[in-house]
Amino acid sequence: MNLENFLPEKIRESYSKNLKNAGKSNSKKYISRMIIYSIIFSVIVSVVVYVTQMQDSLVIYFTLFSFIGAFFFTQLFVYFSISLKASMRIKRMEEVFPDFIGLMSSNLRAGMTIENSFLNSARPELSPLDKEIRETGKEIATGKSMVDAFQNMTNRIDSEKIEKVISLIISGLKTGGDISNLLQKTATNMREKDYLERRAASNVIMYVIFIFVAVGVGAPVLFGLSSVLVEVIIEITGQLPDVEATQLNMPLTMEGVDISISFIIYFSLGFILITDLISSLLIGLVNKGEEKYGLKYLFPLIILSLFIFFSIRILLSKILIESFLSIS
Repeated sequence: MNLENFLPEKIRESYSKNLKNAGKSNSKKYISRMIIYSIIFSVIVSVVVYVTQMQDSLVIYFTLFSFIGAFFFTQLFVYFSISLKASMRIKRMEEVFPDFIGLMSSNLRAGMTIENSFLNSARPELSPLDKEIRETGKEIATGKSMVDAFQNMTNRIDSEKIEKVISLIISGLKTGGDISNLLQKTATNMREKDYLERRAASNVIMYVIFIFVAVGVGAPVLFGLSSVLVEVIIEITGQLPDVEATQLNMPLTMEGVDISISFIIYFSLGFILITDLISSLLIGLVNKGEEKYGLKYLFPLIILSLFIFFSIRILLSKILIESFLSIS
């Protein structure tokens, strides 16, 4: 059964594009398998929540929310992990592309033809670009023109930088210019641009550290403290006697807070996870210029946030609750 048809068309197209850029074939089978894994994981999470919260009156809502949340989070994780892998593969190609055109320029100066210089530049150290070079070489060897083969290469790689460089090569082929000199200058310019991008990324490292600390430490501390305070208020108000306001000659009276502490904990955990996700995307945008590059910070953020949240709850819950109960 082809489960990818259950996804919206735009999401399917984006999946297929990212899988192609990640170097994976048979995208339909891969997407269907990921949907099945997501459903299995969501069922396991919902069963665990149901078993652990059976005594709670809101157990049905917790179970339903956990199933939907687990499925959504799993699909989001799969999508962004594929997208990140595709971007890293393309980024690697862009990094080695100056070396490739530099080798091609050297081969042209050594007297090789354009076809031979292109094929002889496919070195293993240029992986994964070497596979695309060999694929383009096969097309040229089977009789396809250099222009068409290069255009097919840009369609497979899906990189704006590489597309612009290959457009220059195609223009040089059509006009009959000095291709070796053009390639050498282009390689030098690409290396200079990469150096400037690395310097710009190093200048924003303080912003990355600030976001990481604020989200990974500050937010869990506040959520943990607020959840403990709510629990203390519930304990205190639950021990208050039921006294009418008219008996105390007061406009209002204190009553017990009718709210589940489980709801407060799940609410805090949900907001922490959402904040970690958004913040990791923001770190990627600030540091690399693309949100998806920040996903590598997501799991460290989640682990740190959950550790601090539960540590704060364990440390403060007993101290505050016991102290307030002893006073009361």
